[in-house]
Amino acid sequence: MKPVIAIVGRPNVGKSTLFNKLTKTRDALVADFAGLTRDRKYGDGKLGGFGYIAVDTGGLNGESEVLDTRMQAQAWQAVSESDAVIFLVDGRDGLTHIDIEIADTLRRSNRPVCVTVNKTDSMDEAQIAADFFELGLGTPHCIAATHSRGLLKLLEAVQALLPGLDEEEADVVDDGLRLAVVGRPNVGKSTLINRIVGEERVVAFDLPGTTRDSINVPFERDDNQYTLIDTAGVRRRGKISDRVEKFSVIKTLQAIDECNVCIMLLDATESIADQDLNLLGYIIDKGRAVIVAVNKWDGLPAEQRDKIKTDISRRLDFLSFTSIEFISALHGTGVGNLFELANRAYQSAMIDMATPELTRMLEYAIVQHQPPLVRGRRIKMRYAHQGGSNPPVIVVHGNQTHRVPDTYRRYLSNFYQRELKLFGTPVRIDFKTTDNPYSHIRNKLTPRQERKRRRMLRHVKK
Repeated sequence: MKPVIAIVGRPNVGKSTLFNKLTKTRDALVADFAGLTRDRKYGDGKLGGFGYIAVDTGGLNGESEVLDTRMQAQAWQAVSESDAVIFLVDGRDGLTHIDIEIADTLRRSNRPVCVTVNKTDSMDEAQIAADFFELGLGTPHCIAATHSRGLLKLLEAVQALLPGLDEEEADVVDDGLRLAVVGRPNVGKSTLINRIVGEERVVAFDLPGTTRDSINVPFERDDNQYTLIDTAGVRRRGKISDRVEKFSVIKTLQAIDECNVCIMLLDATESIADQDLNLLGYIIDKGRAVIVAVNKWDGLPAEQRDKIKTDISRRLDFLSFTSIEFISALHGTGVGNLFELANRAYQSAMIDMATPELTRMLEYAIVQHQPPLVRGRRIKMRYAHQGGSNPPVIVVHGNQTHRVPDTYRRYLSNFYQRELKLFGTPVRIDFKTTDNPYSHIRNKLTPRQERKRRRMLRHVKK
């Protein structure tokens, strides 16, 4: 197993910046104000033969507000799971009473700790480091995370705290089916994640916008590997004014792009909004398999349930290829069904299709419903083959296929969806026009030669 390295410290000391540098990604949101990170975020990193898992955490500030308390619980949970801790402090601020309190708690955790002084650009490192010897956690290491200065020595120091580890770690980790939970703010996405994994893995709070980043949560169920992705709520563009929220929405859209299956979460206490439809449209346009879950179903009066079902049948009629489940993330009702449906949708999205079978289906579809005439000539479709998966892509070859109307494209998509018995995933139809290899010769014929060629063709047909 790769060692787990937790990054902890006060708010705004540069933990997310260091996390991005150690993992060579931009996975963690970074902004110049305190309290941006709220959940713990994991990422793979490697230095030479030393592979590790870095964990970004929220700031430890000693506040007693409910949200702050839950954020700090996430950070201390990361410490308890870790093999080593990078305790990040701010060289510009110097030693603070909160740093001392964090150090006292870290000593009781029985984890090896590496004190790291950040933001030491153009400063006397020896003088700055001297202040932090008072913490009693060993020699401080000075870095400038923004400019990647001192990171190599820092990782060497962390590695020295972890004797006996096998330096050759696997480069590729199978994270299994990637399942993203998306929806508008405050519909219960984080509560659903916590219910699935059986612990307070992400901060769930009755406040829109609690989740700001996309959080990957790997776990195992029935000997199968999964990665759950908790995402920030997506509101209408006109309501987004905060710069961080704009980046949070981008992270959510990226999570949709990178997942295998989306769970679109709706709120049973509210009617379906246009933003729900826009988000579903984005998921389908990206070709992702999707399951719709209507949350907060328990305790609703019968009249309210009938209303939301009517609203769903009226506004979500385009989702006939998937399932709509009614759940309670808080109490666990119906949550277990989501995994069976997600596995079915994933299998459909990754299906292998044989060319002869697809071609026979194409011929049958044409018999059932002929393509339209274009300029008096029928569009000819000759054969079909698979062009990709997640979503399944079927490539149809023929003549004048660039003139196929969208209505016939949808007909073929629905036809293949039904005949292949696919669940939860859209089917994408691509057309390829087969060029006539003799078209350049025909263009050179004189009118008399063209008339002669047509008479010969009629004679052959007779």
